[in-house]
Amino acid sequence: MKWVTREFVHVDRTACPWLIKRFVDSKAEFIFVPVEKITEVVKKEKATPFDAPGVELGHHGEKCSFDAIIEKYNINDPAVLELAKIVRAADTNKPEIASEGPGLDAVMTGISILAKDDHEAIEKAKPVYDALYNNCRMKLIREKHEAEIEKMDRKQRREFLRKKLVE
Repeated sequence: MKWVTREFVHVDRTACPWLIKRFVDSKAEFIFVPVEKITEVVKKEKATPFDAPGVELGHHGEKCSFDAIIEKYNINDPAVLELAKIVRAADTNKPEIASEGPGLDAVMTGISILAKDDHEAIEKAKPVYDALYNNCRMKLIREKHEAEIEKMDRKQRREFLRKKLVE
């Protein structure tokens, strides 16, 4: 399936391809164009538009395109829902939503400037979203097993968390 969005990716347009490839369409192809060409590409390529003005998978109220994709495709993974807060904080410039937001914004700014094109930027962004996703998973594991983890030393805690992440 083909997906189209605005060129010159940043937070939402690097996060959405990660989300789409990981949870919606593992064979997704992404097309990046000037905003005024999105409708043309949708028709010509039968592509699904995201993170563009007036599209279903775009910003709505306080939520960003990452949220719209989660809702449309019924992604219920608790760690993805946590990651959505970070993406929303970074993309909407609302650090009160998630303290990691400003850091994600800074990293995606650096990646988008250094990448030769948008395709390279989303490839370079993948490990960042993988790491944030796993950090969100660990946060949820820590919350669930808080009493048990408190009794462990650092090495035991690390092994326990690593084991839980692969379950």
